[in-house]
Amino acid sequence: MDQRVKAARKPAVAPDAAEIFLNRELSQLAFNRRVLAQAEDPEIPLLERLRFLCIVSSNLDEFFEVRIASMLAQDQREGNTPGTPGFVEPLERIDEECHQLVERQYAVLNQEILPQLALHGIHLLRHQDRNEAQRAWVKSYFEREVRPLLTPIGLDPAHPFPQVVNKSLNFIVQLAGKDAFGRSTAIAILKAPRVLPRIIKLPPELCEDGMAFCLLSSVIHAHIADLFAGREVLGYSQFRVTRNSDLWVDDEEVKNLREALQSELQTRSFGFGVRLEVAKNCPEYLSQFLLEQFAIPMHRLYHVDGPVNMVRLLELVDYVNAPTLRFAPFSPSFPARLAEGGIFSILGKQDVLLHHPFQSFQPVVDFIRSAASDANVLAIKQTIYRTGMNSDLMEALITAAQQGKEVTVVVELMARFDEEANINWAERLERVGAQVVYGVVGLKTHAKLALVLRREEGNLRYYAHLGTGNYHPTTTKFYTDFGLLTSRPELTRDVNEVFLHLTSLARPKKLNHLWLAPFALQKELIRSIQNEARIAREGRPGRIIAKMNALLDESVIRALYGASDAGVKIDLIVRGACALRPGVPGLSENIKVRSIIGRFLEHTRIFYFRNDLAHDVYLSSADWMSRNLFRRIEVAFPVLDKALKKRVITEGLNPYLKDNLNAWELEPDGGYHHRTPRGKQKPYGAQQTLMQTLGSPLAK
Repeated sequence: MDQRVKAARKPAVAPDAAEIFLNRELSQLAFNRRVLAQAEDPEIPLLERLRFLCIVSSNLDEFFEVRIASMLAQDQREGNTPGTPGFVEPLERIDEECHQLVERQYAVLNQEILPQLALHGIHLLRHQDRNEAQRAWVKSYFEREVRPLLTPIGLDPAHPFPQVVNKSLNFIVQLAGKDAFGRSTAIAILKAPRVLPRIIKLPPELCEDGMAFCLLSSVIHAHIADLFAGREVLGYSQFRVTRNSDLWVDDEEVKNLREALQSELQTRSFGFGVRLEVAKNCPEYLSQFLLEQFAIPMHRLYHVDGPVNMVRLLELVDYVNAPTLRFAPFSPSFPARLAEGGIFSILGKQDVLLHHPFQSFQPVVDFIRSAASDANVLAIKQTIYRTGMNSDLMEALITAAQQGKEVTVVVELMARFDEEANINWAERLERVGAQVVYGVVGLKTHAKLALVLRREEGNLRYYAHLGTGNYHPTTTKFYTDFGLLTSRPELTRDVNEVFLHLTSLARPKKLNHLWLAPFALQKELIRSIQNEARIAREGRPGRIIAKMNALLDESVIRALYGASDAGVKIDLIVRGACALRPGVPGLSENIKVRSIIGRFLEHTRIFYFRNDLAHDVYLSSADWMSRNLFRRIEVAFPVLDKALKKRVITEGLNPYLKDNLNAWELEPDGGYHHRTPRGKQKPYGAQQTLMQTLGSPLAK
């Protein structure tokens, strides 16, 4: 068994028949172990392995900034261990898992990826690795580009410990001797300027067998003594502090959400510290000094053998032009039927299902662009959760407003880490006359909806896009999602009712087909699960297949346990955290859970209920988590066209149940094992198959 399988199979919790839920945080860390396994896999191209390694670091950053920070904050408020009954796990165990994960990360970086990159002529040079010519160039670079921007701060009563920005690169230095004023200022702090690149490429002539790079941290390390003339440097280390980054506004006191959020954003970088990272050889007295400054306990101190922010190595991935070390290029296809004529005439006859990233997201952009330029279109309504700093789709909405159309945009200002971009778009839209609202205070608007009202033959006709993923130009290329374009009145009028609810705050009318959170989504899910249990108890086949990012809602899990006990066969495809414990006799023996980790990030939410051969298929923006079901505006929508319903099953579910390359199966103890071909089975990967069957012919 290879190392990545051994690591991923380590049980997340000790087996306990009385405990029917798995721990959320440990399950999330198990997901990161599966991502790390991609970095360990020698079959994956080398630069892509490095990218997966960086993704693990990015995931862990958010894990500390949000999950650990929220647990600590709740613990302080309540004076006890946070968590819902059945989900509680001591923070010490979580810390232990995190330390093991980080240690393995840097081992993979230093023992596997960097040496193999060097064999391909890509060298990331530490100071001791650089020859005399390279050291001379680095010294010149330091004097020319780095030193002028540095501001070392010697600590004394007039120079207190400086504010350290969340996740920024810094150095702590221990000095001997006297300063220029004859005082023994023993400690200095140095911030690395954020305007400087973290990866620096050396001139080609300085590397005989390929290309050479060095880290900014390495450059500063090599010349740190030059910053303290007349002093002896006794010890030093790079360091990075991770802070609480979960924004909070008082739902009852806030009067203007945008203004309140802008104020919060100014202080996000200085929340309380939750993790400290230092270099592996950092002297103990320096790390202890930093822990005291940030009020962080020893068990959340991480000594790392490399850059304290591994995410920065993504710059190296972007620098290197080496096609053989990357995934083969892939181009999504453009649905042929949409090339046959105008999008509104096509949608007037049939629904269109888009499966991203295997099929292009461009039809969705064209849908809004066409509406913006169509004289018969009177109004456009759209929700925005994540859209990025640059967006053709948002520019189309601005154009529509400038042309006098009624444009209503529900912008979610609390989309984590996209708040600033969303505020900027909101302000631009307001300047051109669009009606911008910020959803419902206290509830994130996470539904993915767009609606176009067009006058045709004297009547208004509604056209809609409903999706499982964000209107984001980058993520649509790397996240798997479904989108439905339709003019079916039974769906589009429900969509309009949702928009009226979001803007007016009036109680929504009864919806015919959409399941809307926080009002009905959980109830309808449980009803559908219990209906399959009833069918099974009556002697007919009960069947549930569901695909999502996370499964944590206690009531839904209990309903699934009940259905399993009734004999319903249940397959769950859960990418990340899963609190359901599968395969336990008398509890969940008819439930299987698997996770797919591959080239693309699995993001689709699909809910299938056999329902006595009615084959109910729903797509959704919502995971089965309490936050999605009760603290967000979410929508689940049915696929009504029989041919498209079959497509969702044959593209979005069946391949993932068949996958024996990228699948990890959850065991009752919370561990995962990597699924591999058995006997004479042929290797089969869901994403690889979909790339072949749905991708552009140019990509095959």
